[in-house]
Parts: sequence; structure tokens; C-alpha cells
Amino acid sequence: MERVRHLLLVEDSASLARVLEDALRSRAERITHVPTLAGARQVLRDAPPDAVILDVSLPDGTSDTLLEDLRAVEPLPHVIAISGSATAEQAFRLAAGGVRAFVPKPLDLARLEAVWSETLSRPPDLVLALRASTGQVPLHDLESVVRDTLVDEALAKSEGSVRGAAKLLRISRQLLQHILNARK
Repeated sequence: MERVRHLLLVEDSASLARVLEDALRSRAERITHVPTLAGARQVLRDAPPDAVILDVSLPDGTSDTLLEDLRAVEPLPHVIAISGSATAEQAFRLAAGGVRAFVPKPLDLARLEAVWSETLSRPPDLVLALRASTGQVPLHDLESVVRDTLVDEALAKSEGSVRGAAKLLRISRQLLQHILNARK
């Protein structure tokens, strides 16, 4: 069972949020529920989450406007969108913006559980980091972005363990330590 330290739940329906909190309690050490995009942006600034369950339609807008804020979080959180009314175009924009899975409403909790496990077991999609950097920085700097993203994600997955991160990256612990020392 995949577990995260901090789950951000962005859902405007208080009753559905309670159901989701109960269903996901064993999957997260801490769950923060907010009903608006403004609340989500505040959480992203103050306490970045490891995972996000994101309703597509909220009182202060649609969740695709939050994607840029989510991409700025390091390491990149796992994002699952939920909606009962998303259009195909919205679902496409969400996927292109980094949303890893989409679950339609009314929610089937067994389906959400399966999507959660599958989403958290997949490695992050580096394409977003690359696209954001392409044309903005020289190739050498782009290589640094990729390396730093891989290192940050590996350290996050290994809960800060250099040995565990090195194993995930399939490099020596000494090489990873050298990379980390070069950042300082």
C-alpha cells in the first residue's frame, strides 16, 4: 500500500471531502482539506504536499489554473483529478499539465484506491520539467535540471536516505554525495 506524508485534498463538497478523508486516512500521515483554489495555493506555499486529490470544478475556478503552482512544488507531487463534469478538453489539459490520473464522479472508492496505488507506484514524469526548461535555459543547464529533479525525487522517495536514493538512481552512494556536495 502506497503511503504519503502529506495529502492535499482540494474538494468543495464537505461531505465528499469527509468520505475521501476517511477512505485515504491509511494512505497519508496528514491530510489537509481545502475547498478552493486559493486555499490550495496557500497550502502549496506553506506546506507542500506529496500528493494531491484535485476536484476539477471549484467555486473560484477550474483546477487547470492550479497546474503551474503544482509544477513549482519540489519534489513534484502526485496529482489525481476528480470530477463529475470535466470535458474531454479539460481532462486533456490536466493530463498535459501533470495530472497523473483522472477519476470520474460519482466516485467509486475501490477505483480510487486502485488509481492511488498505481499512480504512486509510477516514477515521476520528467517531461514537464523538460518542457518548462526548453528554450528557457542552455542545454548544459537543462541537464542540471534533469539531474536535480531525479536526485530530489529519489531523496523524497527514500525519505532523505542517501543510500536509498543512490540505489533508486542506480549510482554509487559516493557519486550521489558528490552531486549533493556540488549543489552547496
